[in-house]
Amino acid sequence: MKIGDRIVYPMHGAGEVVGIEENEVGGVVSSYYVLSLSMGNLKLMLPVDKIEEIGLRDIIKKSQLHAVAEVLSGRAERMVGSWNKRFHATVDRMKTGDILEVAAVARNLSRQHKKRKISSGERRLMDLSRQILISELVYVLEKTPEEVINWVDNCIDKRLNEEEEIIQTED
Repeated sequence: MKIGDRIVYPMHGAGEVVGIEENEVGGVVSSYYVLSLSMGNLKLMLPVDKIEEIGLRDIIKKSQLHAVAEVLSGRAERMVGSWNKRFHATVDRMKTGDILEVAAVARNLSRQHKKRKISSGERRLMDLSRQILISELVYVLEKTPEEVINWVDNCIDKRLNEEEEIIQTED
């Protein structure tokens, strides 16, 4: 990893490596990557020797956008179980750092929220999953956050609109 690389930090989103610094913590000098996240003006220092454990990965290639769009416009998964079990299962999916898992979480919770209001905890997860997804797609699509939000919403709403049309024609 080098300065200028664009990477994804699971549960935080995408950013750019803007520096490498050495800091002393507890009498031990260690090297840290300085990561500037694309959303929220946040800078993080990540220990160089813990990168594998943290789960950092490169942003996806443009060729993978089709798979993201398919997940976003795909059929929502019905979430079952108590709120607590659903919450933990959703967090576990997001912790993987896999953009397709994050996209599925964003799709599922966004659609559920449009059909009926979701709990405040699920609302926070929806917002976080969307932020993580959008932060990466800003780099991949080379668009503004607003343009990426529109693209994501159009993908998510595509099937929702189709399902509503089917229901209306059946009446």
